[in-house]
Amino acid sequence: MSDTTTTGGCCGGGCCGTSASNAVQQQGEQQQAEQQAPQRRETKAPAATSVHLEPGAAVPSASPAAQAGPEHVEEPVAYDGILLSGFGGPEGQDDVIPFLRNVTRGRGIPDERLEEVAGHYRHFGGVSPINEQNRELKAALEGALAAAGVDLPVYWGNRNWAPYLDEALQQAADAGATRLIAIPTSAYSSYSSCRQYREDWADALEATGLQASMQIDKVRQFFNHPGFLATFVDGVRASVAEAREAGFADAEIEVLFATHSIPTADAERSGAPDLHEWGPGGGYEGQHLAAAEHVMAEAAPGIAWQLVYQSRSGPASQPWLEPDINDAIEALESRKAIVIVPLGFVSDHMEVMWDLDEEAIETATEAGLWARRAPTPGIDPQYVGALVDLVQERLEGRPEAERKSVTSIHTWYDVCRPGCCENPRLGFRPAIAGLQP
Repeated sequence: MSDTTTTGGCCGGGCCGTSASNAVQQQGEQQQAEQQAPQRRETKAPAATSVHLEPGAAVPSASPAAQAGPEHVEEPVAYDGILLSGFGGPEGQDDVIPFLRNVTRGRGIPDERLEEVAGHYRHFGGVSPINEQNRELKAALEGALAAAGVDLPVYWGNRNWAPYLDEALQQAADAGATRLIAIPTSAYSSYSSCRQYREDWADALEATGLQASMQIDKVRQFFNHPGFLATFVDGVRASVAEAREAGFADAEIEVLFATHSIPTADAERSGAPDLHEWGPGGGYEGQHLAAAEHVMAEAAPGIAWQLVYQSRSGPASQPWLEPDINDAIEALESRKAIVIVPLGFVSDHMEVMWDLDEEAIETATEAGLWARRAPTPGIDPQYVGALVDLVQERLEGRPEAERKSVTSIHTWYDVCRPGCCENPRLGFRPAIAGLQP
């Protein structure tokens, strides 16, 4: 999907069928609209300095059912709304550097270095597709909730760009909401995909002054929910069938499950390591492997596969999870066709569009390989239905034994465990929806 198809990309010089006089008129109207529009906010909420604990509670800013920190909340909770929480992304060239400042806050990275890594966004006109995708997801979720008889409004906020999480919380508070169930747009356990959301919710509560009056629980990590994984099962099944129709034997096909690489030190601390015996990649890698095993068993048993990583950043001296997808493609022997599955992503945002659709496909082409990329969940009804089911679990207080899960790993925790997904470089910042620290 090209952003130029959604944002227009016209230069205003008449080449798109617009006369010079119309272009001048449109430019004047745009300038007037920009002058009337509210001042754009470029910075996310400041880091929280504390959290609020009710007397006797072990979990800050949590519903009464979650305040003691049970692994699974098995009593009904009456929520006032849903907090759909995204990563955020720029929606114009002027947004790119302020957005990247938010993403890298606290790391001391100069703008010159940020500009070096802004090229992927610049390539697509400075627009990340992720915000529009979350607008579509919000609308699809609202429709699915209504169809399921769940009367809850959906408030959408981002960690790193407008609409920000604190703006969403203020909107909810203005509507009279005091208890929300949060859905992060990430399925796995790690600092960046779980704990950092919990920290940013704490930031938003403090920034809005809602720490003592707003309660926020979160749905469990959904890497093993059948509705989430069904979209990948369908994609792998269709792509492998296409490879077979193109004349490739099963022994010539390999499926590459791709996810975002993270520092190995972060991976080792992910996924409640005190409660589980993970491999060297911690819960983050373990959950991906379990998800991939299920997908292959359902979609293409007998076809070779592996878990690969992408989008590595940071200094070369810092170990990150490997192998990189491009290295894995170049190392393939006796394979003639590959299927790339973006298992770590819920929509076709920048890491999918650039790192997979551009770089990985180019590497495969240079290696003489037939290649297809399977779709992300997006707004597939199976995925949207899974999100509704996760909310219903908590509304009903559904027992853990009755919850939907299809991998070798049990249904994940409703309340994050102590020390889970620590960032060893930053330490423990104030966070909610989990036991301290």
